[in-house]
Amino acid sequence: MRTFIKKLSRSLRKRYMQVVGGKIKQRYFSKNSVKKLHIGCGSNILDGWLNSDYYPPLASVLHLDATKRFPFEDNTFDYVFSEHVIEHIAFSEGLHMLSECCRILKHNGQIRITTPDISFLIKLCGEDTSDLQREYIRWSSDNFIKFSPYYSFPGNDGYYNAIFVINNFVRDWGHKFIYDGKTLGFSLEKAGFKKVKVCNLNQSECRELRNLENEGRMPAGYLQLESLTLEGTKE
Repeated sequence: MRTFIKKLSRSLRKRYMQVVGGKIKQRYFSKNSVKKLHIGCGSNILDGWLNSDYYPPLASVLHLDATKRFPFEDNTFDYVFSEHVIEHIAFSEGLHMLSECCRILKHNGQIRITTPDISFLIKLCGEDTSDLQREYIRWSSDNFIKFSPYYSFPGNDGYYNAIFVINNFVRDWGHKFIYDGKTLGFSLEKAGFKKVKVCNLNQSECRELRNLENEGRMPAGYLQLESLTLEGTKE
């Protein structure tokens, strides 16, 4: 579907998305009393959620550009969830995305945002790294860093050097801004959210926000190592 959409002209693509999107929204709203929006779903299709993505992987997934005004009325959703999406847009665009999330949420609606934590990258350079951190450095180096003659000097784990992993992480996969907890919390509060709190991966005090992150897309423990998860409430 992604290839097909890319081939359409801009005007036809916009009209196609509007028509198809309208049908997807109508079908979802008619079947679900609790309204839940999943932004940037990729292959992680969640039951009971309106799954959306910039490039919908399936015909049932809504096209959504997180940097634009969302195609929903105010106070529409009970929950919003987004995993490893906000780091792909600029900081100012991230503020816009979170403001739109607040706008479309109902009173007491909740948001859950999971994104890479820059603190995890900084810790990779520490002298007292854990087995999991060293395994991550090797895995990331072997899978995502192209060989160069400068790569083979000793690092903090034999000839695997964390500095290459860090430099690659902040530039690869379309990453534009990597948050820490303080900055993401500030962004959520500026967007209008209250009761902002840090959560563990796939855990929440709210039943609807549990077991959402797609840990299976990476080796065991790696997504948790990378990620920062915050929740907030619209009051």
